Amino acid sequence: MNHYDALVVGGGQAGLPMALRAGRHGRVALIEREVLGGTCLNRGCIPTKTMIASAKVAQQVRRASEYGVRAEAPSVDLGAVVDRKNAVVSPIREGAYRDVGSSAQVDLFEGEGRFVAWRRFRVGDNEIEASRIFLKAGNRTAIPAIDGLDTVPYLTSRSLLDLRELPGHLLVIGGGYVGCDFAQMFCRFGSRVTVVQRAGRLVPGEEPELSAVVLEAFAAEGIDVLTGTTCTAATAAGDIIRITCEGAESTEREGTHLLIATGRIPKSDTLELDQLDVAVDDDGYVVVDDHLRTGAEDVWALGDLRGGPQFTHTARDDAYIIHRNVYQDQDRSTAGRVVPHAVFVDPEVASVGLTEQQARDAGHDLSIGVQEFAGVVRARAIGETRGLIKFVVDSDTDRILGCHIAGPHAGELIHEPVVAMVAGASYTDIRRAIHIHPTLSEGINAAAGGVHRETGT
Repeated sequence: MNHYDALVVGGGQAGLPMALRAGRHGRVALIEREVLGGTCLNRGCIPTKTMIASAKVAQQVRRASEYGVRAEAPSVDLGAVVDRKNAVVSPIREGAYRDVGSSAQVDLFEGEGRFVAWRRFRVGDNEIEASRIFLKAGNRTAIPAIDGLDTVPYLTSRSLLDLRELPGHLLVIGGGYVGCDFAQMFCRFGSRVTVVQRAGRLVPGEEPELSAVVLEAFAAEGIDVLTGTTCTAATAAGDIIRITCEGAESTEREGTHLLIATGRIPKSDTLELDQLDVAVDDDGYVVVDDHLRTGAEDVWALGDLRGGPQFTHTARDDAYIIHRNVYQDQDRSTAGRVVPHAVFVDPEVASVGLTEQQARDAGHDLSIGVQEFAGVVRARAIGETRGLIKFVVDSDTDRILGCHIAGPHAGELIHEPVVAMVAGASYTDIRRAIHIHPTLSEGINAAAGGVHRETGT
């Protein structure tokens, strides 16, 4: 039996900083079943955005004539794209191992593990007991109930990242963040792409106007999109995969490759959490309070395992909150946390706060500010005018309730309203602020009705 002051289960973007910070205060056992860095570094955010950058270059070459530039049609070497992705990811992962290795107080245990008794965790031949336990085991791809799927060689967001030969026709089941990322990426690499989306629109968690922008962009690039449609069956014959879909009308599609991108589920079922008396909800997420405490004494859950917003930036903030509370006797909380997010399709989508419908459902009287990127001079100059900026504002208090952007560099632009919401700045404050001309950020001011709104609009 090895006794530690703290046990951290999961070495991802929440678990790794949690372990290193806890290591300043005592001995820590860090458990990682695969490799340090978690989904974000190894199978998600960083590798996908690296490959999206390659896809963006290919698309810009195709559009070169729009800018008065003559160029040959691009030819994408998918193997070289994957090699570039690996070259970006590897040194970051190696840095994570160096950080753990340089901490005399943190011991890394690699392998699958589970709780075997109260506060006792077994991994391989090691049994670990700890005074404090921090759960960050992450999530995995949810596999839908599709007849015959177990007989078909399907891909997930994980395996597709290492594909080195371009699919002739990629069938994508799921039109959320992951499905849309890969659909546009592989279309730009040169594959035919079909997206089957059960919901009535793409990225259904976003404002309807933003979903419409994504659909328009996909249509312009030749992506076949079926919304309000469910994939019910799949078969394979030779190199061809056939899927049966039901929606407004039944249809079939054939392709060479099939991607399942229908969401993710937590890995709580692999840990034997009943040994800790830790409660999970109906979806398998660990139940926590605003301080990320579970119902068990000295047991916390953070990152994807605790439900709520599942982003790397919230996972890192979870680790920050817990460290401050547990080791520095502070009172930090997730209550009222302002959490933005982005979808890295082109044009990008980024949002923070309430949608218009959510705000109306909450009883707010609203002011809505909208600016199309077609009315932003810098967007016209760079040839990226598809999309809009939308503010959702409480009419009585002038407080910004939400901001939603689909357009060039939306993931960067969203941070002005984020900071305004955190700092308590009003919608009128953004209207009064002079922005540099010509920049995309003028669109933020224009959406607030400021001086950068074009005359007559």
